[in-house]
Amino acid sequence: MKSTYNYLFLTILKYLFTLILFLFVSQFGYSQSNFEDAENIKSVIFKANTTNSYVPILRQGEELILIFDDLNADESNFYYKIEHCNANWSPSNLSTIEYINGFAEEKIRTFQNSFNTYLPYTNYQVTLPNRDTKFKISGNYTVSILNDNGQVVLKRRFIIYETNTTVAVTMRQSRDIANIDKQQTVQFTINNNSLTINNPSEEIMPVLLQNNNWQTAISGLKPQFIRGNQLLYLYDKETTYWGGNEFWGFDTKDLRSGTKDIGRIELGSDIYHTYLYTNEEQIGKPYTLNPDINGNFVIRTLNGEYNNVEADYSWVHFSLDCLEDLRGKEIFVSGNYNNWALNDLNKMQYNQDTNLYEATILMKQGFYNYQFATKDLQGNISFHDIDGSHYQTENDYTIIVYYKPFGARYTRAVGVGMLASKISSN
Repeated sequence: MKSTYNYLFLTILKYLFTLILFLFVSQFGYSQSNFEDAENIKSVIFKANTTNSYVPILRQGEELILIFDDLNADESNFYYKIEHCNANWSPSNLSTIEYINGFAEEKIRTFQNSFNTYLPYTNYQVTLPNRDTKFKISGNYTVSILNDNGQVVLKRRFIIYETNTTVAVTMRQSRDIANIDKQQTVQFTINNNSLTINNPSEEIMPVLLQNNNWQTAISGLKPQFIRGNQLLYLYDKETTYWGGNEFWGFDTKDLRSGTKDIGRIELGSDIYHTYLYTNEEQIGKPYTLNPDINGNFVIRTLNGEYNNVEADYSWVHFSLDCLEDLRGKEIFVSGNYNNWALNDLNKMQYNQDTNLYEATILMKQGFYNYQFATKDLQGNISFHDIDGSHYQTENDYTIIVYYKPFGARYTRAVGVGMLASKISSN
């Protein structure tokens, strides 16, 4: 009898541990993917195939385009693989025939070698959905690119959403007196057009993004008020972001002459070197409006007609003059140019000779936005330690509405709301 009780006790403990682990993952599962692209894969463009779109969030029926370069330049074979995910980006339990009409894995057939560039590469493109792959349902997806050996060389997230709901988004200056001049508070209302919602607090799961960076995503929000078919999220603290600062930027569309952000350009032994003017820390400085594209980038060149295969690469040299006490923190050149990744390829090193933080990154010709991010020993990321933070800063905010009714086998994306921030009065 005693052994039976011990067995039951251990079984209950195992169940509780599994439940706690599940809740932990559900709450904190929205961090940026830790996958790093292969070193030979560069200049990944992944977005909805619509005008002025920089992000892979699309309505059902729209197209998605993926473009990347392989610096091995040997016309290698690559294959894409589609996988459906839960709201926290873990793989769903669906079989491929439940979310794909056609093939979830297929060869990429559109590629072209670079033309008249110092650094040779092969450019690949694939559009989704296509003749071989069509999507049946909404929700979170990942696309992985595999080489001939079955190794994943790049991986990206994307979202297909329905239009069952609409989202009204506003942004206000923070009510926190200590940071009223540094933070922005996002409030939103979900308008339900056609869904049957029995328990909004459990079935509706909104996620809030700033500049489409999943590293700072906010989730776990419950509606504060319900008014007819409207769910109101009017938080003052839980949906508050640091405003940050306008992004730095530079344009290398012409590698034969500098611009206001480029000090000089030199042709090295193999490719060009682009030396940017030294950036200075912005802590304590007043806000200055500087139109940007919120961390994104656009590939372009003045020396050719086809940007994807005629834009060349150069080593871009970044330098930062910063007197802030950043002991215990690493500094990175952050932006969507590498999917917001913070790794050794964009980490800055302190140069004792110049008293500057420096980084050299291989980048294709184009217009780029970037900012300086820090990461401490616990993995906490800050985008305002160096560049400062202002409530006036223009940011892009996106609300993704997920819906999973009781008993459903997968999570649907049923609406998206977007806001290019402009401060509303309190």
